[in-house]
Amino acid sequence: MSAPGVRLPIDLRPVNERLRIFSGIQPTGRKHLGNYIGAIRQYVEGQDRGEAIYCIVDLHAISVAYDPVELRERLYDTAAILLAAGVDPERCIFFRQSDVREHTELTWLLSAVTAHGDLNRMHQFKEKSAKQRELVSAALFFYPVLMAADVLAYRAHEVPVGDDQRQHVELMREIARRFNERFGETLVVPEHRIPPVGARIMDLQDPTSKMSTTGGSEQGTVYVLDEPDAILKKFRSAVTDSGREVRRGPGKEGISNLIEIISVARGVDPEEIEREFEGAGYGDFKKAVAEAVIDYLAPVRERYAELRPDEAELERVLAVGAEKARAIASEVLADVRERMGFGPARG
Repeated sequence: MSAPGVRLPIDLRPVNERLRIFSGIQPTGRKHLGNYIGAIRQYVEGQDRGEAIYCIVDLHAISVAYDPVELRERLYDTAAILLAAGVDPERCIFFRQSDVREHTELTWLLSAVTAHGDLNRMHQFKEKSAKQRELVSAALFFYPVLMAADVLAYRAHEVPVGDDQRQHVELMREIARRFNERFGETLVVPEHRIPPVGARIMDLQDPTSKMSTTGGSEQGTVYVLDEPDAILKKFRSAVTDSGREVRRGPGKEGISNLIEIISVARGVDPEEIEREFEGAGYGDFKKAVAEAVIDYLAPVRERYAELRPDEAELERVLAVGAEKARAIASEVLADVRERMGFGPARG
C-alpha cells in the first residue's frame, strides 16, 4: 500500500495494449453519403485495427430542438444502418450514449478544466446558434465538453471523424492535457483520424458546402437508403462547371467532389479516375459515379431492410454494448473523481 498522499501512476494503456478507437454518431436525420464515407466506413475498418468502441450519441441530439418520438425512431434507424454497414457487436463495443451515465458526470467534472473562451470559439456552435430562431441552448454551447467526455471516458487513442470535427478533437486534446497537468496523468490525449480521401463530401447542388441533412439541399444530398433511381437522378443533376475535363483543380469544386466520391466507392486513387475518364464528357462521368455509389450502398440498404423491423433485437444489442462500455467508463470516472478529490482516497 502506498503512503498517504502519494499518488500511484495510472496505467493509461488499453486492454491487451491494443489501439483503442472511439467514435460517436448522431441519431438525428437520415444518414447520407457523407456520413457513410467520412465516418461509418471508418467504424467498420477500425474493428480490424484495434479495440473499437462506438456509440449513438443521443444526448448530443437534444442540444437543438427535437421531437422525443422521432429521436427514438431515428436512433433505431441509425443502429440498423451501422449494423447493416458492418459494425459487428462481437468485434466492437456498440451502445447508446444515454445508457452510460458516466458520460454526463464526466462532462461536469471536465468543465472545471475547460475554458469558456475555447467553447465560444467553436465554429459549429456559431453556425448552429445562428440558425436557432427561439432558444440557443446551453447544451449546444457545452456540446464539445460532452464530446470530450465521450472519448476520454474510454482512454481512447484514436477518434475517427470527418474534417468538420477537427476543432472539437483539438479541444478534447487540450482538455485532457490541462486535466493531466493539474491533477496528474490520468487521461489519454487522443489523436483524430481523418480519411485522406472522402473526408469532406460536398452537396451535389452546392459543392462549396458540406453534404448535410440539416443545412444542405434535398436534391444535393444522397442518402444511404435512397433507391437507385433517386441516386441516379441526383447525380445527373449535380452541379459541375462549364468545362469538360474530369480533373481536380481550382474552379472545379463540383467535379472534384464527384472524383472523390467515385474514388471511395470503387476503392481506387483519384488519379486513376482522372486517367480513366480523360476525354469523357460530364454526362458519362456523372452516370458512372451514380452507378458506383448505387453498387457501393446496395448491400447496406438490403441488410438494413432485414434488421430495422426488429426493435427488440436492436435494444438487446445496445444494452449488451452499454454494459461493456460501463465497465470501462466507470473505472476511468473513478480515477478522475479520486484525482479531483471526490470520495475517500484510494490506496
